[in-house]
Amino acid sequence: MRFQLLGPLALADGPDVVVLQPSKPVILLAALLLHANSTVSAEYLQRAVWGEDQPATAKAALQTCVLRLRRLFTKHGVTGTAIEAVPGGYRITAGPPTLDLLGFRDQVRRATALAGDPEAELYTLKDALSLWQGSLLANVRSDVLHRDEVPRLSEERLRAVERVCDLLLGLGRCGEALVDLWTATRVYPGHERFHEQLIEALYRTGRQSQALAEYRRVKGFLLDELGVDPSPSLRQLELSILRGEDLGAGGGRGAGGIRGAVGAVGAPEPAPAALDPGSTPRVVRGVAVPLPAPAPGVGPVPAVPHFTGREAEAAAMAARLTAPPPPDAGGQRPLTVLVSGAPGIGKSALAQHVAHLVRDSFPAGRLLVRMTRADGHPRTADEVAAEVAAALGSGRPGERALLVLDDVVDAGQVRPLLTSPDLAVVVTSRMGLGGLIATHGGWVHRLTAFTEAESYALLLAALGTERVEVEPRAARQLAALCGHFPAALRILTARLLTRPGLRLGDAVDWLGDDPLARLTLTDSPDHSVSGLFDRALGRLDPRLSEAFLRIGSGPPELLGGTGSTGGPEGAGRTGSHPPVPEDVLEQLADAGLLEDGPPGPYRIHDLLRAHLRRTVRIRNRRTEKV
Repeated sequence: MRFQLLGPLALADGPDVVVLQPSKPVILLAALLLHANSTVSAEYLQRAVWGEDQPATAKAALQTCVLRLRRLFTKHGVTGTAIEAVPGGYRITAGPPTLDLLGFRDQVRRATALAGDPEAELYTLKDALSLWQGSLLANVRSDVLHRDEVPRLSEERLRAVERVCDLLLGLGRCGEALVDLWTATRVYPGHERFHEQLIEALYRTGRQSQALAEYRRVKGFLLDELGVDPSPSLRQLELSILRGEDLGAGGGRGAGGIRGAVGAVGAPEPAPAALDPGSTPRVVRGVAVPLPAPAPGVGPVPAVPHFTGREAEAAAMAARLTAPPPPDAGGQRPLTVLVSGAPGIGKSALAQHVAHLVRDSFPAGRLLVRMTRADGHPRTADEVAAEVAAALGSGRPGERALLVLDDVVDAGQVRPLLTSPDLAVVVTSRMGLGGLIATHGGWVHRLTAFTEAESYALLLAALGTERVEVEPRAARQLAALCGHFPAALRILTARLLTRPGLRLGDAVDWLGDDPLARLTLTDSPDHSVSGLFDRALGRLDPRLSEAFLRIGSGPPELLGGTGSTGGPEGAGRTGSHPPVPEDVLEQLADAGLLEDGPPGPYRIHDLLRAHLRRTVRIRNRRTEKV
């Protein structure tokens, strides 16, 4: 059995990992593991578990907490590791094989001993960084640990990443380092050494104007946010670039100067929370710097938390994006992979997941390009092309880049970007975009709802094995109430994670009373199934939207079939509804709102049909009042 601290606190037994549910014994375990092999005072453990305002019974409650933790060990089969009561407190014994934090530190020490062999040192550090599995102690609800311990651990990782990037630049592998530099500089906007690395890498890959533009952007940020000038090393770097000096390997400035810290190839992706502008501010020169909101247009491809399912689609997309050109294609590859389907079906998540799977094949970078504005209106092709060109720079001939064009509205947005053999493009769209495939080739992956197994796997990944496998039948009922619809499942798991005491069986009754009303996040109303469908309807031509409302609230015969997935409500109502023209049905199918049958050639997902019927009822009530 192995303890995992470098991410959510978990127990691993070979390939099987159990993420522990938030509880006071889990806080106690985290506090002990953070100081493994040392005595941790009872006073510190009490503060970690109950905070600064401890109950009067904290000392006795701590002993009860230790007993509960020992029972947790027994439940999960933890043997060979004991919690010892020692004078003044408690202690837990662990080593590199049984605790990832100690394994990471051991690998870093080994890397330091390999300082004379850059390749070996780089390999060892990448191996150490691979132990980091996401947001630190995300399931440990202790303000004391997150205040006192998490920043210290993050700094340990940061130092290792700094060294990795120093080695990459020292070995002349600037393009490889550049892949993660964009993310690093945006996650840590006030960390000047990250920017030094980015600017040097840009310059050494032939992008002098882009390097100078990045310097000016950093200088403006430091002056506006902190009221300070760039450091002497950053100013010297700008001067060297203006003079056209050689900053290549062998003539570089060393780890203490230009070469600094950025995310290395092979290191874990930053946790999604680190990219959230509402997350904890970074401390730069003793000043707390809030993270700016991410740019709306073009940026690094973010990681997808708890990605599950779509194994066949992901494998096929990865194979197609990394395949060599056909022998009779003159070195040219088909440029486009199209992921289409209904709103909320998981198109963006699949595209972003695949982009991370194939990252080693695209040394020039992987960019997520938002093709619509926040209001749903499409961005112009010229606007997008200019931002992509600025983000990619001149590059090196033959080095491939990957673009994920997210939420494309029509083929005209895409065609101007399909001009370079060094670009691979993944398009996500609710539209079928058959015309684009007809003129430019490529492959189409049209997504449908999850299978029962995929839905169950998502619940396991998001809620944890401990919570789901206690009530497997209830978990499957919840997935069915969500219609195995990915967006609905993710909203449901977010709600259940905020209510850890709610049994899944009770949640079945709670959700079943009114799924559409319950599948929303109360603190973020935009994250709701109804809102998702409303925005999709708002994009349609008004006449098409009216036709869809009529189809969704009418009998199944309007879809050309003899049955319906919408339940008995629509049964028996025939004769009073004029037929829907086939071209209207085709347009709705092309917009991702109708799925392939059976029954009939088309069908509507249960949740979407329920939303359409509710919309019609609300509108009819308003009309009656008028």
